[in-house]
Amino acid sequence: MEMSSDATTAASAPLVTLRNVSKRFANGTLALQGMSLDVGEHDFISFLGPSGCGKSTALRLIAGLTRLSSGDMHWSGASTASKNGKTDRDLGFVFQEPTLMPWAKVFDNVWLPLKLAGTSRDAAAPVVQQALEMVGLSRFADVYPRELSGGMKMRVSIARALVTHPRLLLMDEPFAALDEMTRIKLNNDLLAIWREHRFSVVFVTHSVYESVYLSNRIVVMAARPGRVIDEIRIDEPYPRGEDFRTSTRYNAHCTAVSQSLHGALHGVDIDH
Repeated sequence: MEMSSDATTAASAPLVTLRNVSKRFANGTLALQGMSLDVGEHDFISFLGPSGCGKSTALRLIAGLTRLSSGDMHWSGASTASKNGKTDRDLGFVFQEPTLMPWAKVFDNVWLPLKLAGTSRDAAAPVVQQALEMVGLSRFADVYPRELSGGMKMRVSIARALVTHPRLLLMDEPFAALDEMTRIKLNNDLLAIWREHRFSVVFVTHSVYESVYLSNRIVVMAARPGRVIDEIRIDEPYPRGEDFRTSTRYNAHCTAVSQSLHGALHGVDIDH
């Protein structure tokens, strides 16, 4: 089978570079120590590790939601750089909970980032509709979040994150609370959107199986203090589907990642 170019894009110039980044909170907790990472154009990177290893903290640092304590972070090609080196529209963020406004219809929830940027509802309408079409919710623009299932609410959250056409999508365990069938469907749909629109993704998960299925790179982290102990490439072609999920190659990757995660749980740095 011919290798898709999707799995080999990490060789391009990094979109975001972290060098020896650490984060210490005001209470003295060292959440991250010496983290270095390159996020390439059209990468799909998963952060995997035990609770308390700094996965979410690393995401928030990249997003500019918290300040790093030491080290350097650089965004390449940011057009109107802010003080943290990025523009607001360079990234979208999907949290574990959909965090939708319950009083607003789906359209208005997706419009919110554009509204905050000064785009009128009428001007935003085609872009919002396109974002809803991307996640399969074009018929649900005029309903309230309470009328949607958990999976549909998460689709709205993804549409809201993508409505500004970000170069980088940050996702903090977005599917953790969903049932297995819904999670598999959203995994497949996310990969299809990612392949078509060619943004980069940094995805936090506790699932070995999800990380292997989605990613071209898996960053394994250890806790206390949070640090990268391994990086594993998943050199498998896209699109991925049930054939990959049931293959011996998939099982072999899951075994290798599980072994690395076992090392993370015991604080063992991996030397390949």
